[in-house]
Amino acid sequence: MFGTVLTAAQLTVSEIAICAGAAVLCGLIIALSYKAVGTPSRSFSVTLVILPVIVMMVIMMVNGNLGVGVAVAGSFSLVRFRSLPGKASDIAAVFLAMAAGLACGTGYVAYAVLASLVICAVMAGCSKLGIFAQDASHRYLTITIPEDLDYADAFADIFKKYTYGASLTSMKTVNLGALYELRYEVQLRDAAKEKAMLDAIRTRNGNLTVVSSLMAPLATEL
Repeated sequence: MFGTVLTAAQLTVSEIAICAGAAVLCGLIIALSYKAVGTPSRSFSVTLVILPVIVMMVIMMVNGNLGVGVAVAGSFSLVRFRSLPGKASDIAAVFLAMAAGLACGTGYVAYAVLASLVICAVMAGCSKLGIFAQDASHRYLTITIPEDLDYADAFADIFKKYTYGASLTSMKTVNLGALYELRYEVQLRDAAKEKAMLDAIRTRNGNLTVVSSLMAPLATEL
């Protein structure tokens, strides 16, 4: 059942059609499952559908030829320079699509489809059951302050009043050094009082920008 459909050294049209159809099916399964648990863009969903087919074509083209394999690997390595940083779930979906294409390219179409179904079911189950749901009281704060404000203890009393703990994770200068941008991870005592905390921070930092988010900045997310 899980054997390869490629039976000879010379590829036939029917074998290519079976592998291509399975690759498209795997791509559709992955794209639809990821859309059900996340909010991917239309272009990313389309990419997940066609990526297994592209990988399948590459694997069939290499077909044990070392020289072609090295050339293909070199050309594909250039793609990363045109890629934007993404979320960990995006990377996982891309790797799953590539793995499905690899399996289809070697003829193991039943294995590719079954593995895609199982992994997508696990992904959907973890998302719907909320096993790894983020704590609603956890926040990521980005606070802009003037350069003459001592950031070490500038908001200590505010954090003590409204949070169980606050950790300064990064700091950098912005606006040619005229301002500082501080990033904190905090645990709110009461989520209903988040606005009061932000108002207190704005009073302290001269009404400069304050951002509170549930998700970590992309630069720090894995």
